[in-house]
Amino acid sequence: MSYKKHVTGVEWTIIDGTAKRRRWLQRAAVIPVKYSGQYCPIGQVLYGSVMKTSPVAASSETQSPPTTSKRQAILNAAADVFAEDGFAAASIDAIAARAGVSRQTVYNQLGDKDNLFKVVVAEITEKSSADFFRVLDTFPVAPIDLEKELTEFSALLLRKAVCDANGRWLRKLVETEGGRFPELFETWKEYGPGKKYPAIAARLAQLALAGHLDIEDPALAARQYMALLATDLRINQRIGRPTPEDEVDRMAGEATKTFLRAFGKR
Repeated sequence: MSYKKHVTGVEWTIIDGTAKRRRWLQRAAVIPVKYSGQYCPIGQVLYGSVMKTSPVAASSETQSPPTTSKRQAILNAAADVFAEDGFAAASIDAIAARAGVSRQTVYNQLGDKDNLFKVVVAEITEKSSADFFRVLDTFPVAPIDLEKELTEFSALLLRKAVCDANGRWLRKLVETEGGRFPELFETWKEYGPGKKYPAIAARLAQLALAGHLDIEDPALAARQYMALLATDLRINQRIGRPTPEDEVDRMAGEATKTFLRAFGKR
């Protein structure tokens, strides 16, 4: 068997589905080629030309894995880098530096850049969907002043689930990277419009049944309502610019008035 000296590092990795601590070998007397550039058990240390088990092996192997904070730091950093640089220009090194971890830690936690991008999109889509349904709980299903209450709901929806950081990130990345990752566009469509529009349609149908609206096709009305809200968002969303508060109020008011002119009871 041939041997050579190599590199170092100590961190957690997943081995056979189990989180274990591993040492990146360095400065041992000799290192088998099969371990150079790979992880080997931290308890195995080279003495002369023989692999032996260190007395600390058991305690080292049974330590608790790191908390999710490191993984979340990587995801947050990746979201920022992907948004700023786009997928093609983003690098694992830049993401690792911003997260304050090593390049190898990024690979251990989340895999290569393609997989990391997919995980980031999935997580932000889930967060955005959760934000949307929290806002939906405030929908005016039994309004006293429909225009006023629907305008307030529309403004809250824009602030918390459309113009917010997650909403801006998703729109920008889906528009710029959807062609490269069509499955991401499909995921966004399924968990974004695919869930949100039917939920809005159900609320509009309630208003119609109660005599507040005149709607024949709630699904179509929901798509048109959401489109009215997003009419003036395109430019801001594409450059990732936050929408000013007064502009949000204006968009909510105009969208509501236009919607009620089309579907309000006369």
